[in-house]
Amino acid sequence: MIHSDALVQEPAPGTRTTCFSGDVLTFALKLPAGMQGSAWVRTNLGHADIARAEIIRSVHLQETPLGRDWFDIPMQRVAEDRFDVRLAVCEVGHFEAKCFFLRQGESTPVWPPGENASVNVDSAESCCANIIYNAFVRQFGPNKSRPLELPAPGDACVRLLDEARFTVIPPSGTFRDLIGELDFILGELGCRILMLLPIHPTPTTYGRMGRFGSPYAALSFRSVDPALAVFDPKATPTEQFIELVDAVHRRHARLFLDIAINHTGWAANLHTNHPEWLMRTPEGRIEVPGAWGVQWEDLTKLDYRHQDLWRFMAEVFLTWCRRGVDGFRCDAGYMIPHAAWRYIVARVREQFPDTTFLLEGLGGKISVTRQLLNTANLNWAYSELFQNYDRRQIEAYLPDAIAISDADGLTVHFAETHDNLRLAATSHTWARMRTALSALASVAGAFGFANGVEWLASQKINVHEAAALNWGSPVNQVPEINRLARLLKYHPAFHDRTSLSLIQAGDGNQVVLLRCHRPTDQRLLILANLDPEHATQARWPPEAAGLSQKHYTDLLTASPVTVDESLGLFTCPLAAGQVRCLSPDPSDLALLDAGAARSMEVPPRIAAQHLRAKVLQVATCLRGTCQMPDLDLERAAVELRAEPAAFCAGLQPEVAENRLVTWLYPRDLLREVMLPPGHLLQVKSACGFRARLTDGDRTLAVENGLEAEDGTFFGLFLPLPAPKRPKRLSLLISVHQADGTRHVEAPLMLLPRPEKARVKRVFTRSELLRRPLLALGTNGRGAMLRAAVSWGGLESKYDALLAANISPEFPEDRRVLFTRCRAWLVFQGVSQEINLDCLQAFAAGRTGAAFWRYEIPSGQGEHVRLTIGLRMQPGENAVSISFFRHAAGADASRLADAMPVRLVLRPDIESRNFHETTKAFTGPEHHFRNSVQERPDGFRFTPDERHQLEMRLSAGRFTREPEWHYMVHHSRDAERGQDPHSDLFSPGYFEAILLGDQSVNLLAAAGPAASPGEARPADLLPEHSPLESAAGAELEPVVVLRNALDDFLVSRDGQKTVIAGYPWFLDWGRDSMIFARGLAAAHRLDDARSVLTLFGQYEERGTLPNMIRGSDTGNRSTSDAPLWFAVACQELADAEGGKGFLKADCGGRTVKKVLDSIVRSYAAGVTNGVAMDPDSGLIFSPSHFTWMDTNFPAASPRQGYPVEIQALWHTALRFMSRIDRKESRRWAALAERVRDSILQLFWRPEAGCLSDCLHAEPGQPARAATADDHLRPNQLFAVTLGAVASAQHARMILSACEELLIPGAIRSLADRPVAHPLPVRFNGSLLNDPHRPYHGHYTGDEDTRRKPAYHNGTAWTWPFPSYCEAWAMAYGETGRQTALAWLSSSIPLLESGCIGHLPELVDGDYPHAARGCDAQAWGASEWVRVWLKLTGDRRARSLSRLPQG
Repeated sequence: MIHSDALVQEPAPGTRTTCFSGDVLTFALKLPAGMQGSAWVRTNLGHADIARAEIIRSVHLQETPLGRDWFDIPMQRVAEDRFDVRLAVCEVGHFEAKCFFLRQGESTPVWPPGENASVNVDSAESCCANIIYNAFVRQFGPNKSRPLELPAPGDACVRLLDEARFTVIPPSGTFRDLIGELDFILGELGCRILMLLPIHPTPTTYGRMGRFGSPYAALSFRSVDPALAVFDPKATPTEQFIELVDAVHRRHARLFLDIAINHTGWAANLHTNHPEWLMRTPEGRIEVPGAWGVQWEDLTKLDYRHQDLWRFMAEVFLTWCRRGVDGFRCDAGYMIPHAAWRYIVARVREQFPDTTFLLEGLGGKISVTRQLLNTANLNWAYSELFQNYDRRQIEAYLPDAIAISDADGLTVHFAETHDNLRLAATSHTWARMRTALSALASVAGAFGFANGVEWLASQKINVHEAAALNWGSPVNQVPEINRLARLLKYHPAFHDRTSLSLIQAGDGNQVVLLRCHRPTDQRLLILANLDPEHATQARWPPEAAGLSQKHYTDLLTASPVTVDESLGLFTCPLAAGQVRCLSPDPSDLALLDAGAARSMEVPPRIAAQHLRAKVLQVATCLRGTCQMPDLDLERAAVELRAEPAAFCAGLQPEVAENRLVTWLYPRDLLREVMLPPGHLLQVKSACGFRARLTDGDRTLAVENGLEAEDGTFFGLFLPLPAPKRPKRLSLLISVHQADGTRHVEAPLMLLPRPEKARVKRVFTRSELLRRPLLALGTNGRGAMLRAAVSWGGLESKYDALLAANISPEFPEDRRVLFTRCRAWLVFQGVSQEINLDCLQAFAAGRTGAAFWRYEIPSGQGEHVRLTIGLRMQPGENAVSISFFRHAAGADASRLADAMPVRLVLRPDIESRNFHETTKAFTGPEHHFRNSVQERPDGFRFTPDERHQLEMRLSAGRFTREPEWHYMVHHSRDAERGQDPHSDLFSPGYFEAILLGDQSVNLLAAAGPAASPGEARPADLLPEHSPLESAAGAELEPVVVLRNALDDFLVSRDGQKTVIAGYPWFLDWGRDSMIFARGLAAAHRLDDARSVLTLFGQYEERGTLPNMIRGSDTGNRSTSDAPLWFAVACQELADAEGGKGFLKADCGGRTVKKVLDSIVRSYAAGVTNGVAMDPDSGLIFSPSHFTWMDTNFPAASPRQGYPVEIQALWHTALRFMSRIDRKESRRWAALAERVRDSILQLFWRPEAGCLSDCLHAEPGQPARAATADDHLRPNQLFAVTLGAVASAQHARMILSACEELLIPGAIRSLADRPVAHPLPVRFNGSLLNDPHRPYHGHYTGDEDTRRKPAYHNGTAWTWPFPSYCEAWAMAYGETGRQTALAWLSSSIPLLESGCIGHLPELVDGDYPHAARGCDAQAWGASEWVRVWLKLTGDRRARSLSRLPQG
C-alpha cells in the first residue's frame, strides 16, 4: 500500500468514535494544493448485514470472513485542498473507514498513514437517559418492606427442618408484584430501563446455596423460575414474564435481562443434554467459576471451545428477544471468548439489531473490555466508578471511563450493584452523594442502581436470600432520584455529543466536572464533595469551564448560587456530601418542570433521534447509498413525522408510484397484506406498538411505533429481498392499548419479481397432506370431471369422474354418472388400497390430464410404483383412466417386473342432476341393479332412456357384484349448509394383471347411446407427465391461465359460448362478455368473435340474456351485460385492427346494428327498467341488476346509479362516437356529460374515492339520489375504462381501495362502518348490522349466511386484475412491475383448490379460503387480459397512461 504524510484524514486514522443510529458522520481528506484526482472513503458502514453474515458463516460453514462488507464511496471536492463526504449512520455495530486518493490517470490508491478509523454505533434509543433500575424480583415479595419474621416458634421449626435437610423456601416476589410497582419505578423515579437479575429456575434441593438458591445457578437458560409467578391456570410463568415485558414497554421503557452464560447451576439441563460442554479438570472434576478469590460451588463452568455451545447460546438470547427482552446484562462476560461473543452478537443482531449487550467485566482487564466493546460488538460496560471513592481515585479512573464511552461504548455508572455493600449502610449522606455523582458524571445518562437505593436500604443484597428493600420508608431519596432522572432526560448537557472533563483545582476531597453539549455549547458544572462528614470548597479555573459569570442556578435544588473568586479560581462551598449541578442559565429549570408532567413519555431527544435514524434508514435504502450530501436531516425528520408516505415518495421523485404499503391496526388483522418487491411496509396504529416481521421462527425486522404528528403511531419496515415465489410471512404486533397490551399475529405475503413467477404443477406427498387439491377436466361441450387428488375421496356432490353434458347442441345441467373409482393392488393374496396413504406425488399436465404416482408396498420391503393418468376426451362425454406399472429398473426396492400384481377397480356410479344427491331409498336401490347390463370387459348402465353409461377395461375383465355405499359424507357441502350425504352404487369390479412396464386403460362414456370408442391413452402415459420430466414442473402463470381458458369455451348451436364456472355454472351473458375481452387480448380473435356474435343475436331492445338455461334466454335482468358487450366489441375491433368485425352477422344484423340498438335503447329507456337520467346522462339500474346480483334476500341491491354501470356506459358512448359517423357528436357530447357527472356526483373528497352507488327509486334523477359511503372495487372500472380522466383521481382511488386487496382477489366491500345503511332481511328478519355490513366468511346456509356475504366482504378474483391495470395506468411504466407483482399473488390460488384455475371468490377474512366455484371463467380471462396488456407488445400493452392533474 502507498502511504503519504501529505494526506490528512478527519477523523484521524486509528481513532475510535461512538455515535448513535441517526447520526451523520463527515469524513474529510485534506491534500496539498494542486493534486488532481478523486478521493474516496473505503468503509463497511451501511453493510452490517453482510458483516454479520460473514461472521455467522464462519461458524456455521467454517468460511473465512473475506470483508465482503467493504465498499468505496466517492467523496466530493469542496475546496482546492479538501474532499469530504457525509455518511448516514443507521445500523448498530462496529464499523471502520479510511479515506484514500486516486491521482488522475492512476489506479493505485494513496492512503494517509495509520490504521482505520473505527466507529461504534449504538441504537437511537441509547442517545440519552439510559437510567437503569436493577431489580431482583425475589425481593418484591412479602419482605419487601422489612425482613421476613416468622411468629414463634416458626424460626425454631425452620431450623429443625434445615437440620433434617428438608427444603424450606419462603414465598418469593413475583413478576406481578413487580408490575404493581412499575408506575413508581418508571414514573416516579423516572427510570427508563428495568434490568432483572436472572429469572431462570434454580436448584431447590441439591446444589442450592442459601435459603432460596442463587439466581445465577440456572437450570435452564430458556425457562422462567415458577417461583417468580403466581399460580394462574390462565397464564404460565413465561406468559407472566411477558406480562411484565408488556407493562414495561407500555410505559415506553426497556427491559434488560441478566444472563450468565459462562456457567450453569448444578444438575442443569445441559448436564443431561450436553455433558461434553462442561469444563473439567484432567481428573474429570467439573470446574466451578470464581472471582476475587471466591469459588461458587453451586455453579458449573462451560467450555467455550465447543462452537455448538456458541450456537446454543445464541438461540438462548434469541428466545428472550422473541419474548420482548431489549437487552442483556452479560455477567462475567470477559470469561467468554471474544470470538464467541462476536458470533453470538452477530446472530442476535441479525434478527434484533437494536439489542443492547451490557458487559459486566468487573474483575477483567480493561483491554478485554475495550476489545469486546469494539470488535465483538457489545454495547455497554460496567463502569467501576462505584469502586472509586475519593478524589485521587476518581481523578485516576473517571477520565478513562469517559474515554471508553467516547471511543468504544458507554460505561454505565452504577451507584450500587447487588455485589456490593449498601451505600446507606455507611450513611444516608454517603448514599445520596454517590447516587447523584454516578448520575451526573454519566455519559448519555448511562446510570444505574440496585433496587432499594431509592429507599436507603441498608441490608446487603444476597443473591441466595431475599433481603428487605426498606420499601416505603419515609426517609428516602425518591425526590432526588426523580430530579436526577429529569436532568438526564431533558437537559442537552446530559445527552449525546457532550464533552466531559474534570476541572477541579486546589485541595480538598472534591471534584468539579464540566459538561458541555457541543452542538449548543450549553454547559453545566457538577460540584461534588466526596467527603460525607466534612464540608469543603469546590474550586476550578473559570477559563477551564469557559464560564466567567458568578451567578448560577443549582438545578438539583432550584436555588440560586453565587460563586466566589480567590487566587484566580472560582470557589463554591459544599456541605458534607453535597452535590450541586450549576447552570449559568436559570431558564434550564423550565426543562425540568416540563419533564415532571411527562415522566413516562419518551424523552424528546430520543424521539428525535429515532426519527433521524428512520429517515436515514429509509433514505439509504431508497437511494441505494449511505452517502447523504444534501439531506437536511432535521427537516426530513419533521416531514417523516408529519406524513410518512409523502416523505418516502419524496425520496424517489423519479418514481411516480409511492412504494409503500400500509397495514393498519386493527383494520388489517384479518387481511393478508401483500408486499411487492421494493416496497416499504408502513404499520399504523392509534396506540404505541412493537412489531416484528417473521418467517417462521426467524425474525426479519423489528419496528417500534414512532409517534406521528397527529398522535397516532407508525413504523416503517424496509423492503425485503424478493423471494422466488410468493412467500407467506407473519406480522407479530404487540399493541399497547389503554387496558393492556394485545398480542396479535397478522398474515403478510411477500411477492416475487413477476419475471420470476412460476406456478407449481407437481406436488409432493407432504404438500398434498397440507392442502386438498382438485383436478378439473372438460370436453368443450359443458361436461366435466372433478377429481380429488386424494384418490377416491369425495368432498362434495359436485365431485365426479364424469358429469356429462348430454345435449350435443348446447350446455345444460350436467349429469353425474361416474362418481369415483376405488382401487386396490393385490399381490400374493394381500391387497393394498390405492389411496392417500401410499401417494407419493401428483402432477397436472399441460393437456388437461392429471397424474398420480403411488408406491404401493408388496411385502419383503418391496413396492410397486404405479402411475394413474386421468383425462376427459375432447368433444366427448368420456373419460380415460390409465394405470401404468413402472418397470423395476435398477431400483432393488421395487417388485421384480416378472412378478404379477392384480389391479382391482370398483366404480361407484349414480344418475342424477349435479345439484342433487342420490338417495337409495327413493327407488335407485332396486332400480339401479336392474339397469346394469354386464359384458366380459365392462358393463352398460341405463337408468333411463336418455342417460346411459358404458365402461370398459382394456386387457381385463368385469365381475358383477352389486353393492351400495350409504351416507357418503360431503364435507364441503356441509360447510355450505347443504345436504352433505349421498348414496353410491357399484355394479361390480374390474380386475387386470399387471407386469412391470405394462398398463391398462379404463374408459367411461355417457350419453343417450354411450360408447367408449377407442382408447386414446397415449397422452396419459408417464412420459407425458411432469412427474417424469422437470420441463413441466413449473410454468409461467400466464401459460397456465391461457391454457385454462379452453376449459370454459364450449359449443352452442355451432358457435362458442362460455361456461361461467365449474362445477355448477352454465353460460351467463355478463361473464361471457368479460371473458371475450380476455380472448381478444390473448389474440384468440375467432373465438372472441364467435362468442360475441352468438350473444349479439340474442339482443332485444337493448337487453341481453343474464343467463341461459339450456335454450331459454328469457332472463334479462341485467344492466351491465349489454354494456360489457360494447366494451368487448370495441376491444376485439381494436385487436383486429379494422372494422370488419362490426359488419359480422348476428342473426341477420351486423354487430354495429346490435351496438346501435343497445345504446339507443339505454338512452331512451329499456323495457326491463334500465333508463338514462336525461339531466346527468347517467344510467339507472334496477335492484340486483349488476354483477352484485344476489336476491331473495337482496344483499346488495344497488338500485339507482351504480358506478361501474356509468363507466361502462361512458365507454359504450365513446365507442359509438367512433363508429356512428352520423351522430358521432351526439354520442361524444353525451360521453363527456357522463364523465363530468361521475366526478360531480360520485366523488367523495373526504375519502378520496368514488361512491359505489347513488341510491334512487325508479324515475328519480341522479342529482336527487343518495350517494353511499360503501367502499367497493367497482370504482376501479371508472379508471380502467377511462371515465376517470386524471392520474391524481386515479391514484386516490387506488389508495382508498388498497385496504380491499388480498392475494389474488379483492374484497367486495371494505371492513369498516358505513353511514348509509345496508340492511339484509330474510322472511322479515334482519340478518346483519346495516351499519357494519361487511361479512368476511362465505359459509353456512345460502339464504341467511352465504348470500349476505356474497358481495359484502368476500373477495373476488375477477375484479382483482382491474386494480393492477388501474395501477399501471395511473403510474405508467414505473408502476407496471408493481402491478405485475400483484398479479403474481394469484399463484397460491393456482396451486390450491382446483389446480391451474382461479376460484370464483375467497373469504375476505384470513386465511382467505377459496369459496364458490372452484374454477371461474372471468377470473382467468381478466388475469390473462391484464397480464398480456402489461407485458405484451405495444399494441397489446397500451398502458393508456392517465394525464396528470
